[in-house]
Amino acid sequence: MRLSLKGARRATIVVLAVVSAFVTAAPAQAGSGFWPAPPPPDRIVIDIVTINGSGCRPGSAAVAVSPDNTAFTVTYSEYLAEVGPNAKPTDFRKNCQLNLRVHVPHGFTYAIAQADFRGFAHLERGSTGQQRANYYFQGHSQTVYSTHPFRGPYSNDWQTTDSVEVPALVYAPCGEERLFNINTELRVNRGSSPASATSFITMDSTDAAINTIYHFAWKRCP
Repeated sequence: MRLSLKGARRATIVVLAVVSAFVTAAPAQAGSGFWPAPPPPDRIVIDIVTINGSGCRPGSAAVAVSPDNTAFTVTYSEYLAEVGPNAKPTDFRKNCQLNLRVHVPHGFTYAIAQADFRGFAHLERGSTGQQRANYYFQGHSQTVYSTHPFRGPYSNDWQTTDSVEVPALVYAPCGEERLFNINTELRVNRGSSPASATSFITMDSTDAAINTIYHFAWKRCP
């Protein structure tokens, strides 16, 4: 169990996601003629178009696609929200917005259907933490944030999952290039904990083999 803030800062920040949660998005086109399909054989390329936020300054996030095209990973090197005597007033909230360009092979489109997040939190008695996320395609309305609260005393790994039924998946329009936006946020509230105490929440893992993973749901275009 990791109890030191210093150790948490050094940890590689990891979010594990298995295909995203469009919680309030419109359902997929059931009569369009395309249904879940195996991943395309051609190589998928994802570029970070812009990166913004207090939790992911430029150069602190990287994206890679799995060899079998079933997922892509986002790895953060600094993503930690904290309150305490050594924290800045703005450190209680950290956020990150990624705008990704996914180069999809001709004849395919994709959706994201579930998101699993994991990290570590040390919350003193009386303090609280929160992890939020939402995802959307350029030109679509932003989905409502999914929110997961944590309450102190707590000092351990955490994991949360957002999921949606298959009929409600939202796919990128066939034949169009739309940026995929990922918004995440970490927040800590001191609450009734002592002013001398430090509480924090981070997206991380002690296992360097685990990355931030978003699994694709593929369909063939008509």
